[in-house]
Amino acid sequence: MLIGKSFQGCDGSVLLNSTTNNSAEKDAIPNLNLAGFDVIDDIKAEVEKKCPNVVSCADVLALAARDAVSFKFQRPLWEVLTGRRDGRVSRVSEASANLPSPFSNFTTLVRNFANQGLNVHDLVVLSGGHTIGVGHCNAFSNRLYNFTGRGDQDPSLNPTYAAFLKTQCRNLTDNTTFVPMDPGSVFKFDNNYYVTVKQNKGLFQSDAALLTNKGSRNIVNELLDPKKFFTEFAQSMKRMGAINVLTGNEGEIRKQCFVVN
Repeated sequence: MLIGKSFQGCDGSVLLNSTTNNSAEKDAIPNLNLAGFDVIDDIKAEVEKKCPNVVSCADVLALAARDAVSFKFQRPLWEVLTGRRDGRVSRVSEASANLPSPFSNFTTLVRNFANQGLNVHDLVVLSGGHTIGVGHCNAFSNRLYNFTGRGDQDPSLNPTYAAFLKTQCRNLTDNTTFVPMDPGSVFKFDNNYYVTVKQNKGLFQSDAALLTNKGSRNIVNELLDPKKFFTEFAQSMKRMGAINVLTGNEGEIRKQCFVVN
């Protein structure tokens, strides 16, 4: 699922392809697990047939993210305010430097989110998006084979789960194999991610980091209540959807989402 992880903000910059002269955000390491770009392109093409040069790729992405999560509930889980414009800038260097990394500790995660106007509560809630999707071995295999640079295993990782992961990711150089981020709920949007984290089975170091702070641990415990999770996820997604929005005469309405006009 493509949630729109973007350094520039909610201007569709993550949708742009790299060019001969520029490496774009979608090729940054934190974004390599994103999928669904072709779906966004197809949606945009259909929208352009009905109302050309009206609906931005940024709005298409925000609506698609909401609907992908909401589909099984047969109702929208949150309101998406529209009117975004598309940005013209997308740089892999900025995304790599500013997006939360799977290797991040709690302090780094808090700083990354604060830089975008989001708080610790948003951090823990939005991490719940890891209930769907996969992670490539090179994003967490250091926790299995070389956590502190001494050929050791991350002691915070559930030993049984670590043993399983080693059967999938056999060395540090494996960059093609992938495993579910939430093995108990890989295709279902729910709050099982927090059950997984509480069992010390969070796949990434950034997942495990949520248990290293008392405040964030308390939020994890609160989100074990499904009703609480769905309510809070909707609110945090609305806040995230307002980050660095371009409106009015800023940016453009792209005709195709993968390239500027």
